[in-house]
Amino acid sequence: MTSAPDPAADVYEGRDGWLFLIRGNNRVLEQYGRPGVSRRTLWRWRRIIETRMRRCARLGATYFHALAPEKLTVYPEWAEGLAFNSARAPALRLARWLTASPGARAWVDLTGAFRAAKDGPPLYLRTDTHWTHQGCVLAYRTILARMGVPPRDDIEARRERIALPFTGDLGLKFMPHRSESAEGSAIASEARRIHANGLLLEMEALGRGGDAHLGAHAVFRNDDPGADPRRLVIFGDSYAQHTPHSPVATLTALFADTFREVHFLWSTGIDWHYLDAVRPDFVLGEMAERFVIDLPPHGIRIERLAELARERKLMGEFTAADSRSPAPPPPDAPASVPEAADAAPR
Repeated sequence: MTSAPDPAADVYEGRDGWLFLIRGNNRVLEQYGRPGVSRRTLWRWRRIIETRMRRCARLGATYFHALAPEKLTVYPEWAEGLAFNSARAPALRLARWLTASPGARAWVDLTGAFRAAKDGPPLYLRTDTHWTHQGCVLAYRTILARMGVPPRDDIEARRERIALPFTGDLGLKFMPHRSESAEGSAIASEARRIHANGLLLEMEALGRGGDAHLGAHAVFRNDDPGADPRRLVIFGDSYAQHTPHSPVATLTALFADTFREVHFLWSTGIDWHYLDAVRPDFVLGEMAERFVIDLPPHGIRIERLAELARERKLMGEFTAADSRSPAPPPPDAPASVPEAADAAPR
């Protein structure tokens, strides 16, 4: 009988209990080695970003592309004893491949911004792959600077600063779980959700809205007179998210507080039919750095993706007595998509 794999083997414990994702289906640590992310994959990402820019321009929108850097990329010195080459971080290599490409105009250098600020307050949670409030605000300001949009400067004054016990996606891999104290990032805002698709509503009805991942779709409206009157569409993942009330800091809440209208679609691919109908001013493609290893699908439709995700989650994961093999992941699923609601990282 084969023993079950140890989930904690995907995680490396560095200095002062800081946890780093190193394996998983995305083979994170291998991406920093040789060959790492293949040259063919990087070349295709270059072409994808160029194509997205051109197609968005034809719709009257400006496209931007941002990778949420891995902890290993920003804090390699905190992963004491782990042998890897942070200079070969996928985000750095993709940025080099965009040199002299029209796609360079769409690139948002979050890695450079995070490395420049890493000696200040921590930008990531100790037990999680995601950002602290400070890290999220830094990403928000960096993206807006590329867009030429001024940030809201009163965010801190409207923020709820309540520190709560928190167990991150990496901490959940240990038994007992590893926890930390995390300061809340919710802000008082005029932004309100005006649309959620069926997948998200069904998950929320089950009390598991936070587990709605691929295929989730939400729209936010902000009638604050100080909001930027333009419309932003985000194709993103858990660093952006579909809720302003997540225990981890997410970009969507900050953007919804800034723009008149924000649409969030959880997908690495672009739904061009949706963009043609919405006609946004800005389109942001956001994804975790480790997902660079997977190319996005062509011709995705957000509702079809939601249907596939609903079949997987509502017909499989929520049937506790069902011991059958799980349904295959949606075609847009990154390699590290969780197999269960409490699996991690996302």
